[in-house]
Amino acid sequence: MAGTDSSIEITLAPGPAVILCEPQLGENIGTAARAMANFGLWDLRLVRPRDGWPNERAINAASRADHVLERVRVFETLEAAIADLTLVYATTARSRDLQKTVLGPDEAATNLASHIGAGNGAGLLFGRERWGLLNEEVALADAIVTLPVEPAFASLNIAQAVLLMAYEWRRHSAAGSALPFGNTMAEVAPREELVGLFGHLEETLERSGFFTAPDKKPTVVNNLRTMLARGQFTRQEIRTLRGVISSIDRKHERPNPNRQKRDTE
Repeated sequence: MAGTDSSIEITLAPGPAVILCEPQLGENIGTAARAMANFGLWDLRLVRPRDGWPNERAINAASRADHVLERVRVFETLEAAIADLTLVYATTARSRDLQKTVLGPDEAATNLASHIGAGNGAGLLFGRERWGLLNEEVALADAIVTLPVEPAFASLNIAQAVLLMAYEWRRHSAAGSALPFGNTMAEVAPREELVGLFGHLEETLERSGFFTAPDKKPTVVNNLRTMLARGQFTRQEIRTLRGVISSIDRKHERPNPNRQKRDTE
C-alpha cells in the first residue's frame, strides 16, 4: 500500500517500546522498524542483535523509517532493555508452563493505551526468528500476548507480529482509528436529475424500437429504474451517462449510407 506523504511532519507520540530479543537477520529488524513507523511507534530496542548494530541490511529493509532507526538502542541484557518500563507484554504463539495471564491483541492494546495514557512506560517483547522467547524471558513480563493464529501454522515473522501489535495499539491509542484521508465520494445527485436520466433513456429506447412487447414495457422500465437507482450516481456521472445515451441516439438517427446506396440500385 503506497502513499507516504513526506510533507507531513512525523510526531513522536507516546507509545510502547518494541523490544527484539537477539534478532538474527538485519532484514527483520528493518521490516519491524517499518511496521512500527506505519502505526506511529518509534522506540525500538535490540537485545544482542546477532550481526551487531548498525546493520546495512536493516537500513535498506526499513524503507526510510529513519526516525525509528536513528533512535535504536542496543542492550546486552533483556533486563536492561526493560528497566525503565512498568508494563511489559511478551508475545508468543506457544503455550508456556508459567503462571501468566494470557491476553489477546485487543485486550493487550487496550491495557497499553490506558497505561501509557497515564504517563507510564510500557513495552512489547518479541523473540528470535527460530525459537521465539525463552521461558526465563517470558517470566520477566507481566503477561503473555498471543494472536488467534492457525494452531497448525502459528509461527509469525517478527515484522508480521510487530505489525499486528502496532496496528492494535494504533486502534486503541489517542490517535484512535483516524484514517489518513477522508471519504472521496462526491455528493449523490438530486433525485430530479436521476428522474431526468430515466426519461432520457426511456425515450431513446422507445425511438430505437427496444420495447418490442408493449405489455412488458412497464416491467422493463421498472427494472431499468431500479438498477439505475442503486448506482447512487453523482451529477457528473449522470451527465456522463446522458452523454452516452445522446451519442447512441444520434448514431441511431444517422442515415446508413450503405443502406441508401442499396435502395437506389
